[in-house]
Amino acid sequence: YHASEDAARRVVAEITGQGGRAAAFPADVSDAAAVERMVDAVQAQLGGIAVLVNNAAIFPRTPLATTTEAEWDRVLDTNLKGAFFCSQRAAAEMLRRGAGKIINIADVSAYRPWPGFLPYCVSKAGVVALTHGLARALAPAVQVNAVAPGTVLLPDGYPPEQKRRTLAPVPMGREGTAEDVARTVLFLIEGPDYITGAVIPVDGGRLVA
Repeated sequence: YHASEDAARRVVAEITGQGGRAAAFPADVSDAAAVERMVDAVQAQLGGIAVLVNNAAIFPRTPLATTTEAEWDRVLDTNLKGAFFCSQRAAAEMLRRGAGKIINIADVSAYRPWPGFLPYCVSKAGVVALTHGLARALAPAVQVNAVAPGTVLLPDGYPPEQKRRTLAPVPMGREGTAEDVARTVLFLIEGPDYITGAVIPVDGGRLVA
């Protein structure tokens, strides 16, 4: 976690309360040295890394005319650079063990960019390319895939008319849920080892509409 320590602690408590093993580790994934320290701490406390899910991301509104260099760097450093260095460090451990899985959280905006969020969309297109490149670089021991959510978890208070317009192009006719995304990630973790380099849209069919 970065700034959401309380939420991370709640997740740890929920997992351990059900008999699982969990711990939370702080890190700013845009800082490669911080990533290295985090991975070392995970290995020391939990004994290794079998699965990595690259989910850390920020999603600020960045209009084309007013986006600053600092805003661009912050988005790309968090969303893409972070995924690269987390993968680099975790992959070394996975290759040593002879097996592992990396799941990147991409976004359908990698294919259908939103004009008001271009740095984010570029970062997620980079995550797709990173997925393909890592799949080739780490095969056959490590499988690398991505999940690309579409319209998922609209914020509370989202205007009804705007929601209607947002969901109109979605063939499934509804927004996605966190469970939709989580179950797809779980499939990639527990499913066939012969899947690598895939990007699975979880978008209710939006990309084909």
